[in-house]
Amino acid sequence: MITHVKFVSVPTTDQDRALAFYTEKLGFRVMTDQAFDDKQRWIELRVGNSDTRLVLFTMDGQESRIGGMFNGAFACDDCEATDRQLSQRGVEFAGTPKKQPWGTFVIMKDPDGNQFVLSSR
Repeated sequence: MITHVKFVSVPTTDQDRALAFYTEKLGFRVMTDQAFDDKQRWIELRVGNSDTRLVLFTMDGQESRIGGMFNGAFACDDCEATDRQLSQRGVEFAGTPKKQPWGTFVIMKDPDGNQFVLSSR
C-alpha cells in the first residue's frame, strides 16, 4: 500500500540559489545533492521531520512551470509567527496572513517566483 508522498519537485533556474534559499531561509536540510546529468544535480531536501522530500530539479520540457503556483501547501504551527520570522530572513510574501474558518494562510515566494501556500495545521 502507498504510505506517503516520497518527494515533490520544485522547478528552478538556478539550483545553487534555490538551495541557499531553502536551506538558509526556510531551514530545510539537504538529504541528497548529487550529479544527475551535465546540466543539473538531484537535490533532495527534508522539510522538518517529514518523510516527504522537496526536490530542486526541473525536468526537461518543464521550464515553463518555473514561477508558477505550487499545487500543495506547507504546514506550520503558527502562520502569523512564521510569516514574521521568514520575512525577517528576507522571504517574500504575496500579502499578509489571512484567517479563514479552516485556518490561517499566506502565499510565500521563492527566488524563482514559485508560490507556495503556507498554512496553519
